[in-house]
Amino acid sequence: MLGTSFNKHFRSSTFTRSLCSAVNSSSNYDNLVLVEERASSRTVILNRPHVLNALNTPMGILLNKLYESWERDPTVDFVVIKGNGRAFCSGGDVVKLYQLQNEGRVEECKECFRTLYSFMYHLATYLKPNVAILDGITMGGGAGISVHGSYRVATENTVFCVPEVLIGFHPDAGASYYLSRLPGYLGEYLALTADMLVGEEMFACGLATHYSPSRKLQAIEKQLSTLAAKDFSVMETFLARFNDPRSPNSSSVLHRMEMINKCFGHDTVEEIINVLEGEAARSKDKWCISTLKKLRSAPPLSLKVALRSIRKGRFQTLEQCFAREYRMSLQAITKQISNDFSEGVRARLVDKCFSPKWDPSSLEKVSEDMVDAYFSPINAYEPELDLSVVNFPEASQAC
Repeated sequence: MLGTSFNKHFRSSTFTRSLCSAVNSSSNYDNLVLVEERASSRTVILNRPHVLNALNTPMGILLNKLYESWERDPTVDFVVIKGNGRAFCSGGDVVKLYQLQNEGRVEECKECFRTLYSFMYHLATYLKPNVAILDGITMGGGAGISVHGSYRVATENTVFCVPEVLIGFHPDAGASYYLSRLPGYLGEYLALTADMLVGEEMFACGLATHYSPSRKLQAIEKQLSTLAAKDFSVMETFLARFNDPRSPNSSSVLHRMEMINKCFGHDTVEEIINVLEGEAARSKDKWCISTLKKLRSAPPLSLKVALRSIRKGRFQTLEQCFAREYRMSLQAITKQISNDFSEGVRARLVDKCFSPKWDPSSLEKVSEDMVDAYFSPINAYEPELDLSVVNFPEASQAC
């Protein structure tokens, strides 16, 4: 899923209020998520700019309850969601998960995954238009709370990636579903390399539904504040007026789709690397060399798990993908197979030494049994993720 006070003019606005009063009276969470309340809509503001709006359990609980209440409220036509600061959302708060994991508070980690995955699935099945304004960093779980919604507006400030492999995890938050449905084998490439896409590329490959220069966002939001749009067709017509797509520049990875398909269409990580090595040796192509470097620095187990996950996602529903990803996430946090997730977060985000010691240390040492186990329940008594009935606990200190 990888990734305090709001501006005064929003605080004083008659349209703005803290969300916690609607869900939880604890002052600890009063400013995690804010809302601008309009006559026919609500605008959600993710408000943890100091950590790039990283998601935690209380935020997930608030979002779930609010979206559920608005879905039932006939006076609310649609919802807008955006971030405070230079990020839309950097993903889940994996540093907090790391701390909980090391303290033996695994049940709270599970609660975090259940809560956030449930919200993402709710967003995918939401009965009203949802507009995500992605004017900044959109990573991991940040994609999960936007890509599954009905509309995603990217700008020149948007930076998208799924970086989970880099920390010994797997592309989650429904990534195995949406990545597997991108053109060709682009999804496999993004999952295994954690390469970034900018706003123009997000629109070109379908991750964003619209592209607009950031200078137009003020006008978009102003007109949205007075818009009545009970029907999706009304929202589509409105957003189309501001859609101003740009072609990806000449260095975009989207211009390398033939090479991506040639390399990343293979069945195993070893085959992908072998083809890339052949292309690099033959052409001395800088992209091939750079891509090889990324794959060689990534945790071998995560590479194999991520590839299989995307391949499975091609033939599964979104609900099935979330259920499987939840099982995989539990395997990562319980350390039954490998300590790579804890080691990756420690090395890259906590100690910042950037020298993780992966276990297994090479592709040759990753057995099929290890990969198979990653897709299995952690034990016979562990409940699976059930998205049909979700009960949201009160906001706690978890995640």
